[in-house]
Amino acid sequence: MTRRPGFPAKLDAGGPRPAAPRPGPAAAPARVAAPAGVGLDSQAVRARMVQKLAAQGISDARVLAAMNAVERHRFVDSALVNQAYEDTSLPIGLGQTISKPNVVARMIELLLGGRTGADGRLGRVLEIGTGCGYQAAVLGQVATEVYSIERLRGLHERARENLRAFRLPNVHLLFGDGMAGFARGAPYAGIIAAAGGDALPAAWTDQLAEGGRIVAPMVTAQGRQALVIVEKSAGRLKQTVLESVHFVPLKSGIA
Repeated sequence: MTRRPGFPAKLDAGGPRPAAPRPGPAAAPARVAAPAGVGLDSQAVRARMVQKLAAQGISDARVLAAMNAVERHRFVDSALVNQAYEDTSLPIGLGQTISKPNVVARMIELLLGGRTGADGRLGRVLEIGTGCGYQAAVLGQVATEVYSIERLRGLHERARENLRAFRLPNVHLLFGDGMAGFARGAPYAGIIAAAGGDALPAAWTDQLAEGGRIVAPMVTAQGRQALVIVEKSAGRLKQTVLESVHFVPLKSGIA
């Protein structure tokens, strides 16, 4: 068993430099209380969103439960809060967006791919592009541990603020260059990216565990951006191109 990196990690332009690792078991599964309030805090609001996701073809019960558990309206600007549970992307500042609920659910379902550990959860997951923190919170419901990297300091700080109230002990936020991945947390059962480039960085495939998979947008030979699955088996990589998508460009460095 590999050791968990120590947190908080210290990151700079030179890449992730975490504190000395500390031994110990993986964090306990995250639990997000589902309030039975009124308005956007109502369980019924999220239940309707989940029903729509199921009607759109999302079938993994773990994904549907995770989408039901995390309150999406807590991750969007107050001016847009009434659109929080619509199947639409919304701006979160710095030219970035929070993905549609259907896209989040679809990518996480592909990441799981029917695989689970002894506790019914996926192992360690690396998320490239924390954004506002919503997808990291959902991933925290289905994975043993989540390491999420954001290259824009403003969004990294916003995600930290958004996630503070959720108290997710298995979700770790990092400020750094996502194209370099996070080697100290590797190997990963899954890597998921919220930005797409012409090719997947070698660091990601290097840090992917045997039997693991990457789900990310990528520009294909036809010049369009499509969702891609990359699976590692016996040291070989198998790539599957799926439907067209539209994500922000993958960039290196921090800002």
